[in-house]
Amino acid sequence: MASSSVPLGTILVDGKGRTLYLWEADTTSRSTCSGECAKEWPPMIVSGEPVAGKGVKADLPGTTKRSDGSREATHKGHPLYYFADDKKAGDVGGRKVNDSGAEWYVLDTSGNKVTGRAKSGTPQPSPAQPTSGGGH
Repeated sequence: MASSSVPLGTILVDGKGRTLYLWEADTTSRSTCSGECAKEWPPMIVSGEPVAGKGVKADLPGTTKRSDGSREATHKGHPLYYFADDKKAGDVGGRKVNDSGAEWYVLDTSGNKVTGRAKSGTPQPSPAQPTSGGGH
């Protein structure tokens, strides 16, 4: 995990620069997004312990066991996900999307959800609407 500067500020990304998200329905470090939800919001599956990269505190990354036995990366206890419609590094199309019963947020490097707007004078990407229709 590393940090990346986007119009929203400095956010948490994977090693390839892809944006990572938290889901407000996850109230513990255990992921509750599976089945259809996990197709639209794929979990960040890891084989070992995630490593804190540039701009990320070493004690914040971790893992949690998913119901299928795989290990999902966490950050400050939040299970981490991708948004299927984000196609390249820096895309934040899943930001503030309400899908599968709760909202999805980009995280800052401290593990807090980013709720603000793009910095003044910077074009703000619009949140994408989920293509699967929600209700997973």
